[in-house]
Parts: sequence; structure tokens; C-alpha cells
Amino acid sequence: MSTISEREQRILGIIETARGKPPKFRDRHINMAHGAGGKATQSLIEGMFLPALGGDALAQMGDAATFEVAGLGLAFTTDSYVVKPLRFPGGSIGELAVNGTVNDLAVSGARALALSLGLILEEGLEADVLRQEVEAIAAAAAQADVEIAAGDTKVVERGHADGMYICSAGVGRLDPRARLSPASLTPGDHILLSGAVGEHGTAIMLARNEFDLDAHIESDTCSLWPAVDALLSCAGPHLHCLRDATRGGVASVLNELARASSVSMLVREAAVPVDPAVAGAAEILGIDPMYVANEGRLVAFVSAQRAEEALAALRSVPGCEGAADVGEVHSEPPGMVLVQTGFGGRRVMDQLVGDPLPRIC
Repeated sequence: MSTISEREQRILGIIETARGKPPKFRDRHINMAHGAGGKATQSLIEGMFLPALGGDALAQMGDAATFEVAGLGLAFTTDSYVVKPLRFPGGSIGELAVNGTVNDLAVSGARALALSLGLILEEGLEADVLRQEVEAIAAAAAQADVEIAAGDTKVVERGHADGMYICSAGVGRLDPRARLSPASLTPGDHILLSGAVGEHGTAIMLARNEFDLDAHIESDTCSLWPAVDALLSCAGPHLHCLRDATRGGVASVLNELARASSVSMLVREAAVPVDPAVAGAAEILGIDPMYVANEGRLVAFVSAQRAEEALAALRSVPGCEGAADVGEVHSEPPGMVLVQTGFGGRRVMDQLVGDPLPRIC
């Protein structure tokens, strides 16, 4: 990283001190920002849930908890899907429920074995709509080679569920090649993205007519296991950590990991792949595509020795042809994510503070 001026160092020190304080939950009511994946979500989880519920597994704060049973390494995860509309360009709530759960396991180094799904249906939901989503679930599960092993159904009063909500859980078997942990992040590691960012969130916003843009953008929802498998085969122990960039986008993932592992990250803005239509939508809305949700993109941290080979392996996977090397891990300033702008300057890429986007996952 280039030399940081005294003024920059002073400002970064102030931010670092503020961010180093343990989050406290002081809000009197829950609001939409608590589900956006940013600072409000962090304060809810670390200020309320962890002190009351946190055991060793929950304290891992990963996409899935990993543990061992009778010598067998397993991963376990749970998620909920409240997207509106139920169907959108490139996917639907049923596909999200399968792919999102499979992906939480995949980036934890586990291949999904079985899922459970709880369907919360709104009174008046058309049977044909439900049938479409059941078929979408079946197709996504077949594509991901995972079994739907258990389920539950509840019906709530009209007007209480946006048609349908889905709650999922998944169990997977840890791959012996995987040694993934935020604690493994090392200065010099390269940051790889598996493809262009922001497509899922933008597709949802277009489907909801949130703004007027003459463009066809599809969600990137898909199973990430093929990409993870390729990275593990190529990089093995040189693959240090993985995350899928869903709520809060890539920016939230980088901030969470930088804070958890006390490292710094530098992202080269010009290297981040963004579809021109997504970039145009982001400009109209005044948002950064790095904060927009994805449902088929991962962030990989690979040692410098194998970064080039890992990127080539990613690009060989269908759907990941646009993968890119977008930055590096550094040691200073710890817990911070900086962006090298196209003009040669630097700015802080902080966590989301509010909830600038509609419910998109």
C-alpha cells in the first residue's frame, strides 16, 4: 500500500477507535435497517443475540457453523427468504431458498447433503403460484444435487406474508481440502470476486419498478459449489477464506472479515467487475454496486503464490467467466477497508448504516 499521509492516518485512527468498540443494542424498536446486513444488523446480533445465545458454534459468526460428529466434519446453516416479488428476472424465491442455503454451506467448505424448508403461505395465494415455486425448488435442488429431506407448512392471514416466505436449514459434509477461516487471512492475500456484482439486487429493484431503466438484468442466483470445488482443487491450503456476498453486498463481506481478523483490505475500484446496466442503475439511485446484494457471487482470499492459478480456475467454471482479482489484504490500518479510486485517491468503504435498498433476499 502506498504511504498514508499524517492527516489520513489521524482520520483512520479515529474511525478505527470508534469501530473497535463492542456493538451495543440500544434501539427501542426493530426497523428495516436491522435486516439490511450493515451496522444495525451487527449491533442486533452482537449486542443482543450473542450475549444471550452465543455458544462456541454461534460465536464462529460464519455463513455456517462447523463441527465434528463421530469423526465426521459437518457444517450446518439456516436462512430465511422474504423477497418481493416472488418471481423476478433470472429466478424466484424457491430458487433463492435452495441456492442460498447450499451456498452458505459451500463457502464454509462443505458440500450440501440435505435441506429442510418451511413454507409460510399467505391466505389467498394462488395454487398455481405455489406450484411454480415447488417446481423451482425441485429444479434448483436437482441442479445442486441436494435432497429436500424435511419441511413444514404454515398459513397466515391474508396480507401478512407477501404471498410466501421460506425458511431453510441445511447440513453439509466438510471437504477435507478445506481449511477456511477468517483467522487465516494473511497480509499479501489476493481478493478474488467470482463475477460481476450487484446483478441480483438490481434485478429485484427493476422487477419492483423502483426506477425507470431500459435494460434487461437477471439475478445471478446459482449454486456456488462448482466454483468452490474448483478453488479447492487448484489452491488447496492456499485458499484461506470464502464468503458469499448476499445482504449488504461485497462491501459488507469485506468489512466483516477485516474486523473479525484485524487486517486491512485495499480494493482497486477499477478492477471490480460491474455490468454497465447495473452501474447505470446504481448511478441513478445514488448507491455503490458494492453494497448491492448478490445470490451467486463469492469472495475468495488466496495466497499470492496461487492467486493467478485460482483466478484461472474460477474463470473456467460456467457463470464465473468474469471473475477478477480486485485487491489485497494488508496489515494496516487493522479492521479497515480502503478503496483505491479511479482517480488515484483512497476512500474508506464502511459498513451500511441504514437500509437504502428494498428487501431483496
